[in-house]
Amino acid sequence: MFRYFENLIDPYADYVETDQPPAKLWPFLWSFAGQFRKLFIVAGFMSIIVAGIEVGLIYYMGRVVDLMEGDPAVFWARHGTELILVSLFILFLRPAIQALDVLVLNNAILPNFGSLMRWRNHRHVLRQSVGWFENDFAGRIANRMMQAPSAAGEVVFQIFDALSFSLAYFLGAAILLSTADPRLLIPLLLWFVLYAALVRWTVLRVGPASEAASNARSKLTGRLVDAYTNIHSVKMFAHHEREINYAREAIEETRVTFQKEMRVFTKMDVVLVMLNGVLIIGVVGWAMLLWVQGTASVGVVAAATALTLRLNAMTGWIMWALTSFFRELGVVAEGMQTIAQPVTLTDAADAKPLRLTSGEISIEGLSHHYGRSSGGLDRIDLTIRRGEKVGLIGRSGAGKSTLVKLLLRFYDAEAGRITIDGQDISTVRQDSLRLAIGMVQQDSSLLHRSVRDNLMYGRAGASEEQMIAAAKQAQAHEFILDLEDPEGRRGYDAHVGERGVKLSGGQRQRITLARVILKDAPILLLDEATSALDSEVEAAIQDTLYGMMEGKTVIAIAHRLSTIAKMDRILVMDKGRIVEDGSHDALLSKGGLYADFWARQSGGFLSVEENQ
Repeated sequence: MFRYFENLIDPYADYVETDQPPAKLWPFLWSFAGQFRKLFIVAGFMSIIVAGIEVGLIYYMGRVVDLMEGDPAVFWARHGTELILVSLFILFLRPAIQALDVLVLNNAILPNFGSLMRWRNHRHVLRQSVGWFENDFAGRIANRMMQAPSAAGEVVFQIFDALSFSLAYFLGAAILLSTADPRLLIPLLLWFVLYAALVRWTVLRVGPASEAASNARSKLTGRLVDAYTNIHSVKMFAHHEREINYAREAIEETRVTFQKEMRVFTKMDVVLVMLNGVLIIGVVGWAMLLWVQGTASVGVVAAATALTLRLNAMTGWIMWALTSFFRELGVVAEGMQTIAQPVTLTDAADAKPLRLTSGEISIEGLSHHYGRSSGGLDRIDLTIRRGEKVGLIGRSGAGKSTLVKLLLRFYDAEAGRITIDGQDISTVRQDSLRLAIGMVQQDSSLLHRSVRDNLMYGRAGASEEQMIAAAKQAQAHEFILDLEDPEGRRGYDAHVGERGVKLSGGQRQRITLARVILKDAPILLLDEATSALDSEVEAAIQDTLYGMMEGKTVIAIAHRLSTIAKMDRILVMDKGRIVEDGSHDALLSKGGLYADFWARQSGGFLSVEENQ
């Protein structure tokens, strides 16, 4: 039975992705509701039925009181069949209706709505550009990704479990009292007007207070994750107290915003108790007055008393449900600041896969300043022929990394264009572009998964033999076999820790190299590919690197000039421009920047002064 309701919705079903999610709260939530609309109707209908049954039971208890005022000797003979039928309804049919209500809400809607929203949001966020991620905390993004769907699920729950039920219950109560004596509606309606005013006052304050508190929690999560992710730097620079104080600022902001939120609830609770007193005295007192005057039966008084006491108990729950409803809406609104941002770096509508024929790269008038007036690249023109190996050097900030990021289309260039085999990379599918490019970065971070998973990231369909061959080629196989993680997993099954923290820099770099070897892409980008290797391993792996380059178009960024001296061409960048272009010997004889860098090297690195 549970499985039937749980499988009514497939949260991973195909859907039409959009680059521009709704920017307003309710359209944003409604965009996830497509598969649930029929279930929402059923849930709303069942909530009304359940509320009607609850009011009906109170009405019937009043009727029983009136029936018992007659002759006890003939009571059962006259009303026994009726009482048996009502008892059977209470024992069997009422639980079945209640079961259907909670199965639809708790098992069909709630688990799947949050999962569907989280799944689609994750897909949307992963489509964002690298630059988008660089402008935010990973911890804050993850926090909003987790909080918003949970909050949205709570919103759905409150709509059907509390709001529709309470509205139906109030209407039922009004009908019940009016059938007994219409004058009993007067204190009920007066109370309802005052209660509605309290709800409005609370809602207007809870929403903003909740969004502020949620923002503060996300900020705190971002700071904590930032410290934990960079724990080596925290320890190395002995900044324990600095990080404690940095977190304390966010913790205090979280505390203050939460205090403001709780003040609203405290005021609400006090006023609510006073209003409920008005309800009890007004309805029950009026019913007793009518009984004294002989215009109402004892059953009416009993039903009115039971009804007001039930409403008294419900009002706190209803108010909590309402405030929870708007509080969770505030959490969703805060999460939308991240998960509802449009994807700006997109494939063209008619984008086709990149068709590689030779791997020739052409750059025309390329400029990119990250929205600033300086920095980045400035009017670059460059052609890298098929199979050509090009070294790229320059001071920090010269534009080397920007050129690589634009080639991978991590950003869209502000001016100019890049073509590969005559195809503008802005017009081809991003995935096909990046599949054609293998890259070894200086920061060789790994996924917190097994060594095998990290290597297979290079080519998911590779065989075990191909994976091991790539590891051997990168001089990584032997140390991989010796790995063991705290869970006892060994070798290629051992997990490497977050960003590969359990491995040395050289080990991470060799796994990264093996991953790119396994990928075997026709275009190869090397960004300080051997920077984390010791001299002995570097010497052993140089042949591997040159073997990787065979038949590929290569761009290699290096500060250790000896690693690129054998390249076909060397490009020297300065202030976003290519200022020198030629072979190692030609550039040395020219006596320009490259010759100056070479002369100033110490152990094959650019001097510290030149690299600032």
